[in-house]
Amino acid sequence: MTDGVVTSATAAAELVDEDVLEIIAPRAVDEVVVLDYGGQYSQLIARRVRELGVFSELLPHHVGAEEVRRREPKGLILSGGPASVYAPGAPRLDRELLELGIPVLGICYGMQLIALALGGKVEGAEVGEFGRSELTVREPGRLFADLPADQTCWMSHRDTVFEPPPDFTALASSTGSPVAALESVERAIYGIQFHPEVVHTPYGQTILERFLAEICEADRSWSPESIVAEQIARIRAQVGSGKVICGLSGGVDSSVAALLVHRAIGDQLTCVFVDHGLMRKNEGEQVIRAFRDHFKVPLVAVDAEQRFLERLRGVSDPETKRKGIGAEFIRVFEEEAAKLGEVKYLVQGTLYSDVIESGGGTGAATIKSHHNVGGLPEDLQFELVEPLRALFKDEVRAVGAELGLPERLVWRQPFPGPGLAIRIVGGEATKQRLDLLRECDYILQDEIRSAGLYRDLWQSFCVLPDIRTVGVQGDERTYGSVVVIRAVTSDDAMTADWARLPYDLLEQIASRMINELRDVNRVVLDITSKPPGTIEWE
Repeated sequence: MTDGVVTSATAAAELVDEDVLEIIAPRAVDEVVVLDYGGQYSQLIARRVRELGVFSELLPHHVGAEEVRRREPKGLILSGGPASVYAPGAPRLDRELLELGIPVLGICYGMQLIALALGGKVEGAEVGEFGRSELTVREPGRLFADLPADQTCWMSHRDTVFEPPPDFTALASSTGSPVAALESVERAIYGIQFHPEVVHTPYGQTILERFLAEICEADRSWSPESIVAEQIARIRAQVGSGKVICGLSGGVDSSVAALLVHRAIGDQLTCVFVDHGLMRKNEGEQVIRAFRDHFKVPLVAVDAEQRFLERLRGVSDPETKRKGIGAEFIRVFEEEAAKLGEVKYLVQGTLYSDVIESGGGTGAATIKSHHNVGGLPEDLQFELVEPLRALFKDEVRAVGAELGLPERLVWRQPFPGPGLAIRIVGGEATKQRLDLLRECDYILQDEIRSAGLYRDLWQSFCVLPDIRTVGVQGDERTYGSVVVIRAVTSDDAMTADWARLPYDLLEQIASRMINELRDVNRVVLDITSKPPGTIEWE
């Protein structure tokens, strides 16, 4: 067994997903493909490669050599995974992948697959190796040239390579791994048992950089500037002289998508801001002011609060909420588009992580339907324009900065498309409960910004569960609402850790909520990381 934790997110990516396969490398940049064998760090590998200036895609492990060849990548990385390479039903390696004429790097389970397929010896070790480990480099080879002979690394495996395949050189060993790295320079095949993509491996990024630059000889031109130029060309090619409509929420995803499209086609784009009554306090006014007044983007503002409240009446199931809100959004768009004449295209701020996490395609597991991916009706009347579909969130922020988006919008924390409705958990999203949650969120954000912690957090928000508790205020018994504080740190939302907010800050937040909001008598803190939990509750 290798990577000790397997998430439902990687289970979703593990099956062939047509949505994922649609994402092809930008024409003007080199690509390295990462095949996902179910490891908890698979998405992080792709992100690290991109950070080094090379575009990378994460594909399910069994897409086949022909699909990889179609992308014409400069190199191939095989990720870690939770299985034992010799176990029945474990993911196997397509031998053709090693014969594409491109460099291959196996990481953890990926290295074990290479060793097993080419005649090495892989067996279960008496003791697993998890966490920090000491690595001893015996032969530097190409991966470890000029690096220290003794270094630390991050391991997560129970099976071990005891002997490399014939004609391969064993480069390093660790406390629990006789062969912790191997290479065949002639065949351009390399393997490392540890995880270079995590920060706990100090020289990991150097090793990845060496693989990309020196072994793959990839052009490291993936940058915000190249993304903007490529997407503008793609948008113009897709829509021509057609009219385009964009649902603008004010979040960083829709804002960057809208600005990219506006940069490409100007007034062919009309943004529609739907005030569905599910937004944060004062957010609607901020959106209108920024886009209509500052960026001069054609903008239609629609007051649809009552319409969405009716759609949510009596609904408590989270998936029903998400899909209902998504469908209602499209209906509003269709009505506004009809007023504009013939509109064929709809802009969506879909991200790469949305595509991976939403599953879909040919039966992949769905963690939750993202508003931009799984919540659209089958009778959609528009062709989608998705300029951010290949990007992780940090890349979207970088593109936003490149486009001149104000810092406050660039760094606005992610906000779900269905808004506050899915933060009212286990019950109906009524006007009264939405207003209460809105005020709770306002207090939370105000205090976090005042403490200078806003940019340190990936997300911070309140959850309002459908429960009430007994309290005592002013010597009287109360029966009020419970508010949950949720704050997490993350790089890309694929994994997240609960934020260690200062106790004094938490006390101040709770005190304000209870004192200022009559219906609140208890405030609690969610300390669940992702995995096993998700960031949002629903």
